[in-house]
Amino acid sequence: MARKDERAESIPENTDVAIIGAGPGGYAAAFEAAGLGLDVTLINEEEKVGGVCLQRGCIPSKALLHITELIHATEQASTSGVTFSPAKIDADALRKNKDRIIDQLTGGLGDLCKQRGVRLIRARATFAGEGQLELEGAGRDTLGYKQAIVATGSRPVALPDVDFANSERIMDSTGALALKDIPKTLLIVGGGYIGLEMGMVYQSLGSKVTLVEMADRLMPNTDADLLKPLAAKVEERFEAVHLKTQVAGLHETKKQVRVTLENDEGSHEKTFERVLIAVGRQPNTEELGLDNTQVTLDDNGFIEVDEQRRTRDESIFAIGDIAGGMLLAHEAMHEGKVAARVIAGQSAAFDARAVPAVVYTVPQLAWCGLTEQQAEAEKRDYKALRFPWQASGRALTMGAEAGMTKLLVEPDTGRILGMGIVGPHAESLIAEGVLAIEMGAVAEDLAMSVHPHPTLTETTGEAAELFLGSATHYG
Repeated sequence: MARKDERAESIPENTDVAIIGAGPGGYAAAFEAAGLGLDVTLINEEEKVGGVCLQRGCIPSKALLHITELIHATEQASTSGVTFSPAKIDADALRKNKDRIIDQLTGGLGDLCKQRGVRLIRARATFAGEGQLELEGAGRDTLGYKQAIVATGSRPVALPDVDFANSERIMDSTGALALKDIPKTLLIVGGGYIGLEMGMVYQSLGSKVTLVEMADRLMPNTDADLLKPLAAKVEERFEAVHLKTQVAGLHETKKQVRVTLENDEGSHEKTFERVLIAVGRQPNTEELGLDNTQVTLDDNGFIEVDEQRRTRDESIFAIGDIAGGMLLAHEAMHEGKVAARVIAGQSAAFDARAVPAVVYTVPQLAWCGLTEQQAEAEKRDYKALRFPWQASGRALTMGAEAGMTKLLVEPDTGRILGMGIVGPHAESLIAEGVLAIEMGAVAEDLAMSVHPHPTLTETTGEAAELFLGSATHYG
């Protein structure tokens, strides 16, 4: 007698909510929906839960960037009278530590699925028609659903004729995070946050890093005054930075990559042991069977959604990178919760005023709400308040006097519109700005709140004081 497939027996014919993709948006939506009493099936092609963020993005990159920060800190300590021996890099140990963190977190998410009653199946899902998914590799061919959430994320954009999967020396961010080796020379193509973060990692580990960017400055969508301290550090640390430059050709050999670079001065060739392409990300909308639904895509291939994350198909929602936006894990998580609440019949919408963005370089860079570039483009009336960290006692003790805290304030009301920070711990300091913007706080609220002394958080209060006249330690 043929033995029944146990996987098929564990998968029902129908589910209330089918979620395709188990990254931050997918698992957050699953947990929220299960908590609201819905039968939830979370479908993931990979063996582990967590998606790109946990396995090939946010978490592994921060494990390596933490090491980068430590190395930079030991180098800077000499200015305070403490000298350390040059760091010894054990790439195998770094890799094992990174993988240990990933395994711990993915294992924890798997346990949470069980604890919260989320049915987790490993399969490839495609839409087969109204209310129906085809499953490949699950032991059951189909799964019916009342509502579905697409959370399949995004992937790195490649240059023409570049195949990351079959290249030994040309990498995307996933390949760079694998840390196969530490090349003597590395070319970074793209001056966005991924290129800068990975460039700093490899530079701190011993690579000579060259960066090329098509725009006339790094991170062109970031306010120039916030970028200035980071750009100075990049110029200091990297072997070379070529702006208004593009890659015209890549020729890979067994031991190196010959690169043709073009700019206003003409074209020239350079060779590197490895090349990292970091020019953006594209949505994973292919091969989902979306042509069997009413879902529509925008001109860039992202799924079109409304503020409740509904698509044009009334039974399908889309969250995270697949639906555009800032392509950030925490944005996807909040969108997932919104979609789950809407499906459960609650009143919910994704209407965040201040989604924070953080660049984990040295120094760190973070912002939320309205940026000065956006304000200028939209012809918004605003007042920019800048508190330089050279006036902060705590920043001086840390050697962080190049940092800055910046607030954008509505002139008539004093309402906080945006916040930007460059300097150590910007990743955490930005949270006060997020809360202020979401609560509709005014500058006086921040200025009159007691901030501990001496801390970097004081810089937020003192920036707000500038709106009232002058700050205690500046102006």
